[in-house]
Amino acid sequence: MADATNPMATEETYPSEPVRIVEPFGVGGGPDLLARVLAPKLSELWRQQVIVKNVPGAGATAAPALVAGSPADGYTLLLNTSAQAYTAALSKSPPYDPLKDFIPIAALTSQPYVLVAGKSAGITTVGELIAAARANPDQLRFASTGPGTGTHFGAVKFNYEVGIKVVDVPPQTAAGIAGVLAGTVEGRTTYMFAPISAVALPLIHGGKLIALGVSTARRLNLLPDVPTIAEAGVAGFDFPIWYGMWAPAGTPAAVIDKLGRDIAQVIAGPDLTEWLVKHGADTMNMTRPEFAKFVQDESEAATQLMKTAGIKLQ
Repeated sequence: MADATNPMATEETYPSEPVRIVEPFGVGGGPDLLARVLAPKLSELWRQQVIVKNVPGAGATAAPALVAGSPADGYTLLLNTSAQAYTAALSKSPPYDPLKDFIPIAALTSQPYVLVAGKSAGITTVGELIAAARANPDQLRFASTGPGTGTHFGAVKFNYEVGIKVVDVPPQTAAGIAGVLAGTVEGRTTYMFAPISAVALPLIHGGKLIALGVSTARRLNLLPDVPTIAEAGVAGFDFPIWYGMWAPAGTPAAVIDKLGRDIAQVIAGPDLTEWLVKHGADTMNMTRPEFAKFVQDESEAATQLMKTAGIKLQ
């Protein structure tokens, strides 16, 4: 690996060998798709191979744990979702400190979740979901990719705001988002907040998942007929999934600065802009300090909601 003890020399030569982008949710998930469209553009810019490594499992903590334990030299990066902020608030004992063991490099994109129910549940609207949960306390089951992930916190936020008592079903597989969605399709769970992905959309279009509502304040161009959750009766509900890039704590500042500049350049390129529109995503225009503060604020907001709702860490 490059010499992380000499920041100037590292900046001048970085990257001088292949770079790994590690993501936590598995093939076909949002982070995987984004990493695989970023990687060739960064590879072209750097003239070095950029490898995407899928490390699902452990409630989406396996990949961050791997990156946290990697050399702080800029050659192993983490592409994660808002889970990076929420894990500190919603997970009892993650194998790393989500805030202290990483340096935020760049805010990437944001997009809605889609609140979905399995066809077998017989639920077709947000109102029907709420009514069913209120009529049958602690009977409906919601899925997520693990405590501390955005899919988990989104459901926690929704459940609290609409005042329903349901059962939290942690993932039973390391198969990533595909395995979790399969549980909802097969009726093992009733509903979940699904990221827009190559896995979820075909299930929605094929009728195996029923799209009840979009989690952000405006509708999704990929599902124009699906109302927002706010339109469906939960006033003010607005909860996007967002994506960012991190490096292990201790990575030289000069390398972090170069990464931030180069990633911003690639994200702003016409190819990426077109890809983001096609996938219903928006760029997040933040400086590195703004992104670092944003991550901290998101973590604190999640902690406060957990306290207010009286929800114990898992």
